[in-house]
Amino acid sequence: MGRRWVFLIGLVGAVWLLGSGHGGQQPPVTAAQRCFCQVSGYLDDCTCDVETIDRFNNYRLFPRLQKLLESDYFRYYKVNLKRPCPFWNDISQCGRRDCAVRPCQSDEVPDGIKSASYKYSEVANNLIEECEQAERLGAVDESLSEETQKAVLQWTKHDDSSDNFCEADDIQSPDAEYVDLLLNPERYTGYKGPDAWKIWNVIYEENCFKPQTIKRPLSPLASGQGKSEENTFYSWLEGLCVEKRAFYRLISGLHASINVHLSARYLLQETWLEKKWGHNITEFQQRFDGILTEGEGPRRLKNLYFLYLIELRALSKVVPFFERPDFQLFTGNKVHDAEKKMLLLEILHEIKSFPLHFDENSFFAGDKKEANKLKEDFRLHFRNISRIMDCVGCFKCRLWGKLQIQGLGTALKILFSEKLIANMPESGPSYEFHLTRQEIVSLFNAFGRISTSVKELENFRNLLQNIH
Repeated sequence: MGRRWVFLIGLVGAVWLLGSGHGGQQPPVTAAQRCFCQVSGYLDDCTCDVETIDRFNNYRLFPRLQKLLESDYFRYYKVNLKRPCPFWNDISQCGRRDCAVRPCQSDEVPDGIKSASYKYSEVANNLIEECEQAERLGAVDESLSEETQKAVLQWTKHDDSSDNFCEADDIQSPDAEYVDLLLNPERYTGYKGPDAWKIWNVIYEENCFKPQTIKRPLSPLASGQGKSEENTFYSWLEGLCVEKRAFYRLISGLHASINVHLSARYLLQETWLEKKWGHNITEFQQRFDGILTEGEGPRRLKNLYFLYLIELRALSKVVPFFERPDFQLFTGNKVHDAEKKMLLLEILHEIKSFPLHFDENSFFAGDKKEANKLKEDFRLHFRNISRIMDCVGCFKCRLWGKLQIQGLGTALKILFSEKLIANMPESGPSYEFHLTRQEIVSLFNAFGRISTSVKELENFRNLLQNIH
């Protein structure tokens, strides 16, 4: 018996030595591994893996999507940055130059966009002008055509319906202005500290279905209190139903995506002649390094991929809406508009070909009454988050926050409107399902931001591999 134990102990020791490198010394963990070693393989609640998303996004989708977003239709976004915060009065406005947003002058926006800011085509624009005229008269004018009267009633009903996940800006307000997104890029502005933390804390603490008795393991942007609280928090999260768990992961993924943008377009150097923007590796590590964030950073990055799959799925579902001959990317330049619609459809068909789409059929699939209640809670929580964006003190952060929240809300609206999309007529007004120009611009720009984040993760991975 003694010899047998000696043999077994020796065998275990030999295996340990072989597995641990020369003389039993563990190889050093690289900076890239500390951020990315856990960000691989299959995602929770999905049949897709990170590597498939990377290849699809970075080499097949990203370049064409960026080209589309540089076009006139998608670069001009109308937004009201002057809406007051509905939740507290002590909002501090950021005084930094990089927080400012430069709105467009009237002559900078194509006439076709200004005249059709609400709907998406020349036909729809003509209808909405008739609708607005009727509204000023106090009723549906009987002199309008029967089709137009029906459009007025249906669109009004739809816009007031429970299908919308965001509380959108009133773009007819005098305070709403067009912003050129290319001239006001999302990047690091210096907006941080208690004011910024307050926004994310309210979002996480009050709008992510989290019991008040459970503490988050980490502040949204910094390290936290230890492994025990982390395990308690995530054990609670894993115990949620798939819908509530997905809600948290969507918000966490959006937060992670924004932090990737800020780290990738960081003010590295400033002189009186120019500003140099680029990748700040230290900033990225502080937000996503597995050790510095006590394990939460890689979770955030995996949630970013989850968000990517959700919005990708929505775009694949809404293809029939954009394929309709009545739909235009209307700017007033017919040749340009036709070219961009062709590019848009190429991108959407590429998205539709993605082999491992998220399966949303598990959402709200239980008891009908309970499922409807859960869906309504889901929608109200998200609408509340859209209102919180008016409390962001940095105007550039507010701009991109409002756009990305509206884009995600539009994606959710699409996912929950599958039957309405399937029943759309091949031509003519679509009464049951439609998207405003604001929704379309925010949908594609929001997905463009996530697509950029996935691409930037590849850049950061390469940069970190050079750090020893």
